[in-house]
This record gives sequence, C-alpha cells and structure tokens, in this order.
Amino acid sequence: MEQSFVLEIQAAYNQFTKAEKKVEDYVIGNQQKVLYMSITDLADACDVGDTSVYRFCRSMNLQGYQEFKMRLSLGQGTAQETDEMEKTHDLAETVMNLNIRALKDTYALLNKEDFEKALAMFSQAGRVYFFGIGDSLLTAQEACNKFLRVTNKVICITDSHMQAMAASTASQDDLFIIISYTGSTKDNILVAKLAKQSGAKVVCISHFRKSPLTAYADVTLLCGADVSPLDGGSMTVKVGQLYLTDLLYQEYYSRNYKVCRKNNEKTSSAVLDKLF
Repeated sequence: MEQSFVLEIQAAYNQFTKAEKKVEDYVIGNQQKVLYMSITDLADACDVGDTSVYRFCRSMNLQGYQEFKMRLSLGQGTAQETDEMEKTHDLAETVMNLNIRALKDTYALLNKEDFEKALAMFSQAGRVYFFGIGDSLLTAQEACNKFLRVTNKVICITDSHMQAMAASTASQDDLFIIISYTGSTKDNILVAKLAKQSGAKVVCISHFRKSPLTAYADVTLLCGADVSPLDGGSMTVKVGQLYLTDLLYQEYYSRNYKVCRKNNEKTSSAVLDKLF
C-alpha cells in the first residue's frame, strides 16, 4: 500500500511553484475524484495549464500524469480490493452490471449532432484510418475489420511510427478515427497533430471531452465507464468504445444499404472456402 505517496506530496509542498501548489491543494482534497480526471480536467479545476500539472508530476520525480494517478490509486486500493473480495459470490452479476452500465453511460453521453458529423466525415472520406495504442488499438482493429466487410477505404496501422508517417502525408480527403480512453497518450496526440497539419479530419473516441488529444479533434464521441489507472485493459472501456464503432457501422450500412449489402456478400463469399 502506498499511503506514503500522499505524505510525500504534502512533504514536498514548499518546493512547488505557485501553480503547482494549486494542483497539490486540489489533489489532497479530492484524491478519489482525481483518479477519474484527465490532465486537462485537473488543470481546469485548478485554474492552471496542462503544463503546470505535468511539472507538478515531474517535481514528484514521476514520468508524467498517468504514473502520478497510478501511484495515487495504489494508496486507495486496499479497502476497495477487500470490499470486492467480499462480493466474489456475486461476481458474475457484478461483471454483467458493469458492462451494462458502460453501455448505458455511453448511450447517455451520445451527442446526436456530433455523431452525425462523424458519420458524414466517414461517408465523405476517401480513406479512413482507425488508430489506437495498447488496448485501444485492439478496438481500432476490431472496428476496421468490421468496416472492411462493406468498404475498402478503411485502414488500421498497428505500428506507432507508421501511424505518424501516414498522418504526415495525409490529405483533406482523409479521416483519422483515434481511439483513446484517456486522451493523454503521446503517440495518439502526435498522430492527431500531424493529421490536422496535413488538412485531414480527426474524430476521437475518448472518455474525456477535454484532453490533449481532443484539442485536435473535429468531433469527439464519448464512451462511458469510469476506471482507475490500475484498471488498464478493462473490458468495460472496450464495451463503450465498441458500442460507438458498431453504431457508426450500423448507420453507415443502413444509409448505404445497396453498396454495403453487395460488398458484404462479396467479402462473405471470399472466405467460404476457408470454412468447413
């Protein structure tokens, strides 16, 4: 248990700048809430810039904001873990309810106007790139695989260097759909920045409306599921992300039914010989 981490923050108070002290004051008074905030959310709550939050983390000899949240989360984990262990007999129902809640929260967060904009960008784009890093890359691959059944304009590049190169040579006819729960992954942010500089459109699927990534987005689609930094790879996060990509797919299919139906028949027939 890293309860001492909070004490370390308090002990370092005098070495912080004025802006960093604002961050420290807010963190100490809102430890649980901070775990579910993006770096931009925390900066706004403290009335400072993102860089001040980052400097605060560096002043604590941490690599960045995500490591800070992980250390903070470790200090709060024991009580939660004990509580969960007492509920193991209801585990199946608990997991089911968490995934249902992720779906309901994502639906509740769905902005119909933003969704229509994203769908229009997809329809008008010459090429559509699905990008992500780590666990979000798995969602990007799943989305690309699904759309590949009905259109050949979708691409998913798994290597982060290749993603950056693709973004740097993009055009105004391209669309980048970048999936990131936190919106704070450096590789995703670089790709979004390069894509915008190239004149391409950017759609983000993220949990946070305001983050370093969504600052470059033309449209942000929000997924539900609140998870702590120790819940990396959470299926509830993927459930929300997959719901949004599936909704895009279903709407695109229904609005381009004849072409999609024809292509779906072709792609399905293409793999028949591979099945018994």
